[in-house]
Amino acid sequence: MTILEEHVEVETGKGANALERRPVLAKALAAARKAKASVVVAKLCRLSRDVAFISSLMARRVPFIVAELGADADPFMLHVYAALAEKERNLISERTKAALSAKRAQGAKLGNRTNLPQAQAKSAAANRAGADAFAEKVLPVIRAMQASGIKTTRALAEALNMKGIATARGGEWHASTVANVLARSN
Repeated sequence: MTILEEHVEVETGKGANALERRPVLAKALAAARKAKASVVVAKLCRLSRDVAFISSLMARRVPFIVAELGADADPFMLHVYAALAEKERNLISERTKAALSAKRAQGAKLGNRTNLPQAQAKSAAANRAGADAFAEKVLPVIRAMQASGIKTTRALAEALNMKGIATARGGEWHASTVANVLARSN
């Protein structure tokens, strides 16, 4: 095999919207599709620990190779290994929660307290920047709707939902969500 590109990502693959939260994986899959090549991962759990995600890749005929299983791994076995990886993810989560709970019960303060104010400020700034960027993208659509006669935030929310435009977090619009976006434009 010839390696065309190498991609490294540290984001979690947990959940149904894994590709939205894993831009590097999405980029790798797009590059592989364009080159008519397979994505190669060392272990299946490095691709995902979610059976539904692995199954969806297989159903969409996205070619991937798991090095530890070989290029001709049986699809049934891939499902079995995906189920085991998902179970392991759940066990890791349970062990982590139990360990943190035990530490809290012992009176330990968790987290890095040395730079908490700076970390909070940086996080808040990043959240504001993301919200501003999203508002900048969706405001022209809202303004066009207002120009067409849709005036209330509730009616705007319904119109955005009817058009299939998701909120910044991928959910449905509500009057308060529209109001928050409009407040950013002032």
